[in-house]
Amino acid sequence: MIRVASVNAPGNRKGRSVPALARLGVVAIAASLLAGCSTLESLNPFGGERYEMRVLPDESAESIYDQGLVRLQRKDFEGAARKFADLEKQFPFSQWSRKGLLMVTYSNFEGQKYDEAVLAGNRYVSLYPSTPETPYALYLIGMSMYNQIPDISRDQDRADQAVKVFNDLIQKFPKSEYAEEAKYKLAVARDQLAGKEMSVGRFYLGRKNYTAAANRFREVLFKYQTTRHTEEALFRLTETYLALGIVHEAQTAAAVLGHNFPEGQWYKDAFALLQKGGVSPSENRSSWISRVFQRTTGQG
Repeated sequence: MIRVASVNAPGNRKGRSVPALARLGVVAIAASLLAGCSTLESLNPFGGERYEMRVLPDESAESIYDQGLVRLQRKDFEGAARKFADLEKQFPFSQWSRKGLLMVTYSNFEGQKYDEAVLAGNRYVSLYPSTPETPYALYLIGMSMYNQIPDISRDQDRADQAVKVFNDLIQKFPKSEYAEEAKYKLAVARDQLAGKEMSVGRFYLGRKNYTAAANRFREVLFKYQTTRHTEEALFRLTETYLALGIVHEAQTAAAVLGHNFPEGQWYKDAFALLQKGGVSPSENRSSWISRVFQRTTGQG
């Protein structure tokens, strides 16, 4: 609310009064100028009092914050977000502004307004990169991305963004209470990305575009080797390289598959596939496939 507050002018002697009609005139002028967004400070026809506009908050920060909490309890998440946003507007550069911004992020997240939650969360992290609540803000951003991950037949941009945010949280705040949960969500998001690569690779393989297929399976080993898709990716590379006539790479893929998953069905299938071609699994240590696994295990 905008109020007109009176102050004593420097030249106004104590006890000196302004006639009632004059006061009414000032009020009328003040109302007119307020409506026109002008300033009253330059107009003082009576010389006794001058008026200036001040923005005075109607409610305390605690009251606004409590109202936001009440809306949260009622599951009015949109209303809660608006109420918490008032803290930044009315009490900028204060602890209430910081608290309000975090609660805006949380309210939008709870209300499944994920894009709005990401915007508010990113703003919080940008303004307050090292507060005790910053890991939580990052967690809410990551979860907002995570909850929007679609099935592997669709674009996986959200999964990729979730991976980046969770990695950021784990690296910057490894002792945070949210780090362990972020690791789990990170693994799921990475598995989703690997699944997308496998899906596209199978598509190319089915159309005998072996080079494009091999590139997709290769990505799985380079970027997502710790996911559950690694086993199939090694079999598909065995299959693809045999089709391309690159037998030594097919043998290496099968040998690495047998070394890491000796009891799996994918290895049995790869072994049988090589036998049909008159060869058997044999690892070439200079192959990129072998080097990827050497790097992971610290061998070689």
